[in-house]
Amino acid sequence: PGVVDTHVHCNEPGRTEWEGFRTATRAAAAGGVTTIVDMPLNSIPATTTADAVRAKVAALSGQVHVDVGLWGGVVPGNAGEMHAQATAGVLGFKCFLSPSGVDEFRNVSETDVRAVSSTLAALRLPLLVHAEDPARLRPMRASTRRHLDWLGSRPAEAEASAIRMLGLVSVESGLHVHIVHVASRAALDAIAEARAAGAHMTAETCPHYLTFACEEIPDGATEYKCAPPIRERENRDRLWAALGDGTLDFVVTDHSPCLPALKLQETGDFGAAWGGIASLQLGLRSVWTEAHRRGVPLERVVGWMATGPARWLGLPRGEIRAGRSADLVRFETDREAPCGPLLHRHPTTPWAGRVLRGSVVTTWLRGEAV
Repeated sequence: PGVVDTHVHCNEPGRTEWEGFRTATRAAAAGGVTTIVDMPLNSIPATTTADAVRAKVAALSGQVHVDVGLWGGVVPGNAGEMHAQATAGVLGFKCFLSPSGVDEFRNVSETDVRAVSSTLAALRLPLLVHAEDPARLRPMRASTRRHLDWLGSRPAEAEASAIRMLGLVSVESGLHVHIVHVASRAALDAIAEARAAGAHMTAETCPHYLTFACEEIPDGATEYKCAPPIRERENRDRLWAALGDGTLDFVVTDHSPCLPALKLQETGDFGAAWGGIASLQLGLRSVWTEAHRRGVPLERVVGWMATGPARWLGLPRGEIRAGRSADLVRFETDREAPCGPLLHRHPTTPWAGRVLRGSVVTTWLRGEAV
């Protein structure tokens, strides 16, 4: 079944030079992805009002190669916009507890989360949260080529602290909290504790956390910069175990591209480089490569990347059976080949030059080859 990627930054309108619906959905189809859900940033305007939702719908019209859904946004002061965004068709809402990296989408406080919690619980729509407690983040040198300096500025406890707070809000209000891009063992422990206390909490991780480890990142390799940062091998192994035991619900890319110049690969400055990894076309192949190495069968990968996200969204896809959408992928599991050519707008990615296992041969959307 076609992959369902619920965490994609298409950046249109406003930053289409970073990516765009035409190029992003073309890359998605080439990677076996038949449904994406676009994040409310880094577009301009950010998708935090009903008017902005409609502007994004207008921007994607006539451009897309696969199905596209939209997330709404929660920012300080827009609690009154939840119903209007929901009526406009968003599938849920996203917020950041730490700075997002763009001025148009400011991070929220616990007070802001509580201000929308009952409304979103009544709407029965999830709140997706970039869960890093800003009070736990540490300053770093203004200019550094060391990934370890970036890692040190974003301790795992920042993830865990934010998740503990969100768990309390969920228990009190019934809010469905979804933790995006889980990167650490501490976060996994906090998720398990929140669920045990009665929180309605789901969680995802991403191919870069399942593939890479900080010990392997060379100095100056800013293509690996993301937030939360890529952590130690031990964390990577724990993420795989958490997928196996259900602590993590599924895998999505968090495709977050930018202009190549913003990655500062010439200087390798981890302090100033944009934090985001482009991987939409490579998600299935990269996860299957690592899963095969670990002896994990393809059926589990399908569950984490197609069936699981589709069920979470309540969409009739992600499975091959009667009554489901005929979104299908012919995937040759044993073929090994380099990761290119990439159809994202820009080719900058930490997978550049790597040999991956598996090949997407054909992608069908509702029975039609795309």
